[in-house]
This record gives sequence, C-alpha cells and structure tokens, in this order.
Amino acid sequence: MTDSCRWSMGVIMEQIKDGFNKVPRGWQWGLSVCLGVVIGMALVVARISNAQSYLSDAPETCMNCHVMTDAYATWQRGSHGRAAVCNDCHVPHENLAAKWAFKAMDGTKHSAVFTLRREPQVLHLSTLARPVVQANCIRCHKDRLDMIRLASVSERACWDCHQGPHGKVHGLSASPEVLRPGLPNAGWNWIQKGFDHDQTQP
Repeated sequence: MTDSCRWSMGVIMEQIKDGFNKVPRGWQWGLSVCLGVVIGMALVVARISNAQSYLSDAPETCMNCHVMTDAYATWQRGSHGRAAVCNDCHVPHENLAAKWAFKAMDGTKHSAVFTLRREPQVLHLSTLARPVVQANCIRCHKDRLDMIRLASVSERACWDCHQGPHGKVHGLSASPEVLRPGLPNAGWNWIQKGFDHDQTQP
C-alpha cells in the first residue's frame, strides 16, 4: 500500500471516529450492535447468494437462481454449450466498463425480481438486453453475415428466424424435472455436517 493510500485511509478512519464520538455515549453501544448486525447480515446474504461467483464468467453462476436451471440445461445441451458461455451473449463487449456496468445493472434488477418472487412464468429478454444479445449474435457470426444485407438491419432480431441457444421458450413449470441440473451448494454444508455428527453420537 502506498503512503498516499495509507494517509487517505487514516483520514477516513479519523473522520469515522470523530463522527462516532459525536454520538451520545448511551447510543454508541446500540449503534455498534446495529452496525455489527447489518455487517453480519450482509456477509450472510453475500455467502448464501454466492456473490463472489458473479465476478466470473462461469455459466454455473446463472444457476444461483432456480429459475435459470432450464436456460442452463438447454444451453449446456445445445451447440452454444461448446462454443460460448452466458456472458458471451448476454453482456456488452465494447469495453470492460460497459460490460461491468451492464452486469451490475442487470444483476441488481434480477436480484430484486427473484428476491421479491416477481419472476414471470415465461422468461424473455428485457428491452435493454435485446440489443446486447443481437449485437453479440452479429459479433460472433459476422463472417457469415458480411455479404448479407441483413447484417445492418435492426428491425428484426436474429432469433425471430433462427432458434436461439435455449430452443423454444417454455414456462418454468413446462420443463421436465429430469433435465434440470442441481443447484450449486449455498454454503450451508457446515450446518449439515453438524447435524450428521449429532445424529451419530450415542
């Protein structure tokens, strides 16, 4: 860590300490407990949501939400499963800033929708996602489109004529259970180990 970073951190910590000291003595303990609870809950939510996985391009990340199991299974069994991952199609590739900004915005929206249980029965691309996916179709298949007038046409999406990587879109309850891969571990295996240990004790 550079000297300027240490100095900046020192200044920030001093400001936090000064602000905390301005709180009446009787409230400091309660404020500390509340802050500890908030930080603890944030860490638990980050763990059970597998938050660190969203920093990668691994397709298994999409499986953090149960409603994506069909999309994952159809991608995995299709031709795109051997050539591309989810982020190759679903995030912009103009530059790193655009990719991460879109990923953060879309992820926040998905988190809110799935947490509040407002997910639709049939999943479709959002208005913001459609041009991103269209641009990525053209980016990957550009060699086949160079001599075709349709490469510059924007009124129709590629998937209007060509079946997408996920095949025909079905409702969440229409897909056979056997095709759905298991969800990743949510991190509670240490609790299960404790229960197993207790049951084996005489």
